[in-house]
Amino acid sequence: MDDLVSLLAAVSDADLARRRTAAQGLAQLGEQAQGAAVPLVRLMAEEDEETRQWASSALEDLGPPSREDAAALTALLDHPQADVGYWAATLLGRLGEGGAAAVEPLGRTLLHSPHATVRQRAAWALGQIGSPAQGALGALNQAASRDDPRLARLAQQAIEAIGRK
Repeated sequence: MDDLVSLLAAVSDADLARRRTAAQGLAQLGEQAQGAAVPLVRLMAEEDEETRQWASSALEDLGPPSREDAAALTALLDHPQADVGYWAATLLGRLGEGGAAAVEPLGRTLLHSPHATVRQRAAWALGQIGSPAQGALGALNQAASRDDPRLARLAQQAIEAIGRK
């Protein structure tokens, strides 16, 4: 099971072993698994630790997703599982300026996510988007004054990056 089409089909299979094997296969494809960005992010909600580890490994090596995946990734920002929101924000940030359509949802996530890691990653993603993220400066300024030192630092870095790009 090594071609992308069969791996994509197996990612949503009812059988855990097939999902795990698919995640492993996608991890081995590296950047060639770009078309599996959204299913891999969804796998981060999997209860099985090994499946999540393979999905995370695949996402690490994936590179930027296609711009067509931006809307689906944006919808995953509010997922109750923190790892799903984290990876959705990460991939939106990897789009750079191509992630401009996600600025408003990332700004909301930055201020309202119940997960610190997701708020922090949203700040990072906005900085990666750069000047198109100017609409999120208000949210970033609020985040920069929060008690979470990592969030404050990432928000400040994003503010600076938005001004430079």
